Amino acid sequence: MLKQTIKNFVERLFSTPRRGPERLAQEKHGIDRRNVSRHAIKVCEVLHEHGYVAYIVGGAVRDLIVGLEPKDFDVATNATPNQIRPLFRRARIIGKRFQLVHVVFGQEIIETSTFRAPASVEQDTDEHGRILRDNLFGSHEEDAARRDFTLNALYYDPITEVVIDYHRGVPDLKKRVVRMIGDPETRYREDPVRMLRALRFAAKLNATIDPASYEPITRMAPLIENVPSSRLFDEILKLLTCGHAMDCLRQLQSVGLHEGVLPLIDLIFKEEGGENFVDLALARTDARVRAGKTISPSFLFAALLWTLVNKRWQQYCAGGEHPAQALMQAADSVVEEQTRKLAIQRRYQADMREIWFMQARFERANPKTIWRMLEQPRFRAAVDFLQLRAEAHEVDSVQAQWWMDLANADDSTRAEMIETYQTESRGKAPAARRRRNPRRRPSQQTNTPPQ
Repeated sequence: MLKQTIKNFVERLFSTPRRGPERLAQEKHGIDRRNVSRHAIKVCEVLHEHGYVAYIVGGAVRDLIVGLEPKDFDVATNATPNQIRPLFRRARIIGKRFQLVHVVFGQEIIETSTFRAPASVEQDTDEHGRILRDNLFGSHEEDAARRDFTLNALYYDPITEVVIDYHRGVPDLKKRVVRMIGDPETRYREDPVRMLRALRFAAKLNATIDPASYEPITRMAPLIENVPSSRLFDEILKLLTCGHAMDCLRQLQSVGLHEGVLPLIDLIFKEEGGENFVDLALARTDARVRAGKTISPSFLFAALLWTLVNKRWQQYCAGGEHPAQALMQAADSVVEEQTRKLAIQRRYQADMREIWFMQARFERANPKTIWRMLEQPRFRAAVDFLQLRAEAHEVDSVQAQWWMDLANADDSTRAEMIETYQTESRGKAPAARRRRNPRRRPSQQTNTPPQ
């Protein structure tokens, strides 16, 4: 493994083109400075004032060039974490694999990293070549060389409004091509998550993956098993919230990457209506992403896994289990199977279960339990989930709409709705009460003293 690592490093060293970067003025890259986070600009300005170079880098630059709104802004600089932290009132050093600084401005965090060097023989790797520790600082050119794709190796100086491009990332971006920097097989081995990122960028940007970058993915898909499950969860969440979730899922399946992250997807899609339910759920997620609305990971994974939970729920009920207990067992079994590969955080698991369990309560609610349900923190999410089930023709759409109207109503309207609900419920069961009355009379006559 050491010989192979040395060989790969030497090949990359001599194959990297020795030319200066392209410096693109505003009229060539098209970034409007007004769309750039003022806090990211502030970080760059402060670092410049103290004699360092600093650029907005990576995904924010990529998205600004193609006209998308960046989710966050990162800064890269030649200052070390210990040099960065004292310059800002609210800043903290984080990270084990590679130290960086979080500069905090209210709700916004500007992630600020020191230029890194590419992989070398000095770095710790596992038996598969995955880098375990990456704390080697480097130059600006080295930082560009160690980034994954050409369209992510772009540096924007908000002071001069110049984009610095070492690897012709701007032309690739305008042609909608996802191209790995360096030897793709080596880069995937260093960090298998890059395979997931390649698929996500292709879907998000309506791009194609360069053939040389695409070819190794199917062969190397099993390497995703070596990535820590918590890191995989973060990457899958990005993939499912990129605005093109179903496209990403299908691409995962086509190259075999889903087996290492979402192993239950094959089973879900084989179930009757399973693929349709996931498609409906992800279409809603994509619509919220494009509208700039927040996404709930709990709701997203609850929807992905619901088909299997629902199937097992019905099976346990058919076996004689109480509906609530059956649903609990079904949820536990499905979540346990999925989390063997993907570490869904416990807080999300708890929320998912609340959303699922409330589906059973919708079917047997009475006025007292309705008021209790309204107090539950996941009530609105559960009602949205009920609406999704109605769209998939699992439940009555009129019933689902009643619950949605209730969720949207004020307290006085809710009281009226629940009172009407109670009246209608009483009207549906008079026969049952008449049957009980005759059984009480003999008992009363027996206990009546003789005259």
